[in-house]
Amino acid sequence: MYRVNSGILLVDKPQGLTSHDVVARTRRLAGTRKIGHAGTLDPMATGLLVLGVNSATRLLTYLVGLDKEYVATIRLGAATTTDDAEGELLGAASADLLDAVDDERIAAGVLKLTGEIQQVPSTVSAIKVDGKRAYQRVRDGEQVELKSRAVTISAFEVVDLRRAPTGGEDGDGFIDLDVRVECSSGTYIRALARDLGVDLGVGGHLTALRRTRIGRFSVAEAATLEDLDVASALIGAADAAGRAMPVVHLTAQQAVDLGHGKRIDAEAAPATGPGDPIAAVAPDGRLVAIVERRRDGLKVVAGFPADEAAS
Repeated sequence: MYRVNSGILLVDKPQGLTSHDVVARTRRLAGTRKIGHAGTLDPMATGLLVLGVNSATRLLTYLVGLDKEYVATIRLGAATTTDDAEGELLGAASADLLDAVDDERIAAGVLKLTGEIQQVPSTVSAIKVDGKRAYQRVRDGEQVELKSRAVTISAFEVVDLRRAPTGGEDGDGFIDLDVRVECSSGTYIRALARDLGVDLGVGGHLTALRRTRIGRFSVAEAATLEDLDVASALIGAADAAGRAMPVVHLTAQQAVDLGHGKRIDAEAAPATGPGDPIAAVAPDGRLVAIVERRRDGLKVVAGFPADEAAS
C-alpha cells in the first residue's frame, strides 16, 4: 500500500455511514492510522467532512470552531424522540393546527431563530454529561436535560416550501421546508427544526441534512469515498491553515528558530488579538508552526515537523 505525507482531506460523506466509518476507510486508503476529523456528522447526514492526515491532525483543533453551512429539510407537523427522522414520532398535529401555519407565521418563526440565540442541544447529541455521552445516557434509559448554549445563526433561509394535506397519499398532513443555514460551530440543525415546530405549535423534526461548507472549505472540493485518491486529494497544511487564520511569512532563519521552539520577532506578523492563532509559513511553503503573539514576539503553540512518510 502506498504511503502519503501529511495534509487535509475533504470527503463527501454518504448517508448511512458514521464519521468514524469514513475515518476508518480513509485510514486503509492512506496506509496510516494517524487520521482524525474536524467535527462529526450524524449517520443520516451527508456532506463535508474535514480530515487531517499524519502531522496535519494537529491543525484540526483550529478548524473545528469554524463557521458552517448546511442545507436541510425540516418537516413541520410532528416531533420525534431524536428531533430527526430516525426517532419515533411523538404524535401528529391536527389539520386545523397545520392549516393555521401560513407562510407569514413560518417566516416569523424562522426570524426568531436567526442571529444570536440560546439553543438547547438534542438529548441524543454527543455532548458529555458527567463524562458520558448524552445519547448513551438516553439509550440507557436515563432522563437527560442539557443546558442551553449561545449559538449564532448568521442565515436561516427557506428555499422551498411544500404542503401535504391531511388524508392524502402521505397520510397525516405536514409542511416540508427546504432551508439553508449558516451558523457558528456547535449549532444543532435538528434543534432548529425542533424549536421551529414548537414555536408554531405543530412539532417539527429534520428529515434531511447536508453540510456544504466548513469555514472556507466547500463540499464542492470534496471527493466521495469511492473516488478518493488520498495522495492527490491532500491539501497541504500551510494552504489549509491559510484558509482558517492569518499567515506570517518567515525568513529561512526564523523558520529554523521556530522549529527549535524559540520566539521570534512579531514585526512582520499580521495584527491579531492576544491568543489568536497565526500560521507561520517557511520560504519553501511549509507550515512550520501555529503561533500566538506574546508581548512583542511570536510563540509556538503547535509545531509541525517536516512531512514524514506514514507509518
